[in-house]
Amino acid sequence: MNSLSEVIAVLPAAGIGSRMQTACPKQYLMLRGKTILEHAIEILLYHPIVQRIIVVLNRQDDRFHSLPIAGNAKISVVHGGDQRADSVMAALRHVEKNAKKSMWVLVHDAARPCLHGDDLDLLLNIIGHSKIGGILATPVRDTMKRAIAPVAARATIAHTVERQQLWHALTPQFFPFELLKTCLSRAIDEKAEITDEAAALEYCGYYPQLINGRSDNIKVTYPEDLALAEFYLTYRDHQE
Repeated sequence: MNSLSEVIAVLPAAGIGSRMQTACPKQYLMLRGKTILEHAIEILLYHPIVQRIIVVLNRQDDRFHSLPIAGNAKISVVHGGDQRADSVMAALRHVEKNAKKSMWVLVHDAARPCLHGDDLDLLLNIIGHSKIGGILATPVRDTMKRAIAPVAARATIAHTVERQQLWHALTPQFFPFELLKTCLSRAIDEKAEITDEAAALEYCGYYPQLINGRSDNIKVTYPEDLALAEFYLTYRDHQE
């Protein structure tokens, strides 16, 4: 790993998590005595390579500042936008004035509490041999079907999708600061439909690496995911 590169982390946490069907935004749901957001932050906070963490919050957020972790000197808070891309751009603009040419940005989902340190190290190590960056991902294991109707409707099968080259995109996603800022800015300006940072790079003709990560690095999206995340963290504690 290039020790001359500065690494900052960005956690977009401005969403409300409507699919969890709870009054509380999902990043603030409790998991083994801490919020999901605290779990997501801490794995980055205590990594020696990550120098700074920017948490992007909704303007109406009244929960974060009451968390014990909120007072850590490495953590800054900015307000996000309507979409994920807007929130990440807000974080990049927050550090733009003091950004070095060698700066890299690690973007991690606020609702992904099970990131393992080994996966984080694997991703960070691409600094030494990539100018574009990469993402944690897992190869698709299941048979994939394309539907005729949208997921929310009563879907029927259109056809089976060849899975050999399909991967599940995870986070963190890790890119040079200037490249990510340029690609995100263009994607936002041109109203491109992007759901993660890698998609912004793809939109601009760059193709990040896929770093094979652990399948237990789940995103808490639906109510049943919370119990699964608790199982993974408990099992990991017993193994270590």
